[in-house]
Formats: sequence, C-alpha cells, structure tokens
Amino acid sequence: MTQPRQQRIVVGVDRSAAAVAALQWAVAEARLRGAALHLVHAWEPVTHRAPYAVPHDWPTDEEQRLRAHGDLSAVIFAAFGCKAPAGVTQELAEGPAERVLIDRSLDAGLLVLGAIAPQSPGETAGPVVRACMRSARCPLVIISSAAGSLRADAPVGAF
Repeated sequence: MTQPRQQRIVVGVDRSAAAVAALQWAVAEARLRGAALHLVHAWEPVTHRAPYAVPHDWPTDEEQRLRAHGDLSAVIFAAFGCKAPAGVTQELAEGPAERVLIDRSLDAGLLVLGAIAPQSPGETAGPVVRACMRSARCPLVIISSAAGSLRADAPVGAF
C-alpha cells in the first residue's frame, strides 16, 4: 500500500502587498491542512524593445533573471524574515504568469493568489487572476488587498 502524497498549496507571488497577504493566508491554511507550501514567481524576459531605445540601457537576460530572483527574495523576506522555513519550496519560473500558474495548478490541492482591490467602479481583477479563475485545475483562493507595493521591512509571520 502506498502512502498518500502530501497536499501542496501553490502560491503565486510578485512584489505586491497583495502577494504577501496571500502568502500569509496560505501559511495558515497549510498549517491547518498539513500541506506543503510552494511559492512560484513567474517572470518573462523583455525581448521586444522599442527601436528608438538606447541599446546599452537594455538589461541582459541574466540581469532580468536576477531582478526576478530579487523580487522572489523580497516577498520571502517580507513574509518570513531572513529565511523561509523548512517545508516551503520556491520556484522562479520563466514564462507568462498565467500559463505558469495554471500549469502548477495541475498537481496542487489549492492555488492562492493575491489581488489588489479595484481602484475604480467596474474594474475587475487583473489578467493573471482572471486567467486562473477560468483555467486553474484546482480550487483557487484570491486574497484581496487594498495596499499597493511591498514593504520589506515588516515580516508577517513564520510558517
């Protein structure tokens, strides 16, 4: 008889305060479920540049990857302090966030995303959240936050 696999909660993160709020919620949910927590930060290299842009100002693919890694590290620091606790995995994935998160939802028990609260009447969730609402292959939780950008000076808790 095989052991059942531990459930996995996937959290899509970026540099927003909403992502930190989603991570904070997911930490509590993972504790309740005894689930593993997997953080995913998707990034796309900028390959199409305006023909009038100065070429020496263009970041290289490696510089863009390092910037994305810094974004992931900033969210982890904001949520956990200097180091993510044991049992929390992280992934820096190259590709459109919608596609990456939908792909990661295939073997997840739950997908958690943060969304900044709409700023005007009639405004809906952003394109990543809308795509995941349509196509995620597991239950989706959206944590709303009226806050805008990440404050990396205040950890929100430990796993």
